[in-house]
Amino acid sequence: MRSIAKLDLQYAHRFYGFKGEAQYLHGHTGNLPIEVEDSINMGVNMVFPCNEIQKTAWDVLRNFDHALILREDDPLLPAILKVYEEQGIRNGAPTNKMMGPAFKTDLATAYPECRLVVTKETMTVEGMIKIVYDLLKDKMNIAKITFTSGVNAATQEYPVNKTIERCPLCGIALDENGVCPKCGHKKP
Repeated sequence: MRSIAKLDLQYAHRFYGFKGEAQYLHGHTGNLPIEVEDSINMGVNMVFPCNEIQKTAWDVLRNFDHALILREDDPLLPAILKVYEEQGIRNGAPTNKMMGPAFKTDLATAYPECRLVVTKETMTVEGMIKIVYDLLKDKMNIAKITFTSGVNAATQEYPVNKTIERCPLCGIALDENGVCPKCGHKKP
């Protein structure tokens, strides 16, 4: 069975090197349903609490919300960083409350202090799905991710071939020590 949670992301990007309207810097509202599959946890009668899917995903994905997403070879990147430096906001500002933890993967690097995500590939809906799966695959048994942005949409299904141990009291994934990060339950 599957539990499904949806997140919304506001972001700006452009398709560097693309011949068409998307080559210009522009913004989107993205909708991101994440489907998590597993057996029903008998303690809480659900696969994975949807609000916990949202919390787990949001901890990392909030770096994409109200952020500028540019490909690493985009010539706008150094110019943006220069302007941020001149404005004194490259290393963060007191009003920046949406910071998630910085991350660096093979696909993307988040610089939450300046609301910037730098990607290896053009940030298309397909690219976003790859990044999201890469960031969350070890936290949940993701079966499907769909991402829509404007008139663009893509979806990808994944084989669920592992079982992440979950708390019998609240249904979320136990940490590496067998302890629930939400309620403190310890695996016997």
